[in-house]
Amino acid sequence: MFPMKKSLIFLAFLLAISANAQIIGSTAITQNNVDEQTVEMMEAKEKAEKAQKKAEREAAKAEKAQKKAEKEVKKREKSADAISSKKKSIAKDEKKIEKLNEKLVKGQQKGKLSPDDIEKLNAKIDKTKVGILKDKEKLAKLIKKQ
Repeated sequence: MFPMKKSLIFLAFLLAISANAQIIGSTAITQNNVDEQTVEMMEAKEKAEKAQKKAEREAAKAEKAQKKAEKEVKKREKSADAISSKKKSIAKDEKKIEKLNEKLVKGQQKGKLSPDDIEKLNAKIDKTKVGILKDKEKLAKLIKKQ
């Protein structure tokens, strides 16, 4: 009986070792699964972060393009206002020249203007004409620039 007892103990020992080996093996497999899941989660997190950064860059580009378009619109509006202003200025100066010419003609007809007054009126007319020429040059530049 004694040898059988040793064989049973030996057999029990082998079963215990094999059961322990299976537990260790399954623990190792479980650990590998956990490691793989962790790696997959990290990769997914990195992909999500990259996608978020890309979306932020796209949003920044879109915002920059919108600001550029708004700036361009403002520039066009400003240019149109400047052109309008120059046209008004030219028209105003032309009316001023007409009034000065009328005043000169009336004064000469009535004989109320002295030679100094006539000279002053002619100087004002010439000065205004020079201003009109300058404004017309500026207007041409503005129109060309637009």
